[in-house]
Amino acid sequence: MALSLSGERSVVAGSHVNPARALFAWFAQAKRDRARQKALRELLSLDPALLKDIGVSRSDVVDALTPQDGRTAGMILNAARARNAQR
Repeated sequence: MALSLSGERSVVAGSHVNPARALFAWFAQAKRDRARQKALRELLSLDPALLKDIGVSRSDVVDALTPQDGRTAGMILNAARARNAQR
């Protein structure tokens, strides 16, 4: 445990765990995840020509639906746009 000054309580001793706050944060994260998935599914419904105008392909969107290796959907789509812009 780290003490900031001698004679003080540890940093951990002053922290409060609030289950209601944790539950609220979990629901908020789930809502954001659902909204992100819905937006990506709507991208899949676009015409391939529109996707090309955006700079991504259908396979890029499918890859973004299941991000792996710590990459977010935004990171995947931005990388795809940058890669397609060089062509």
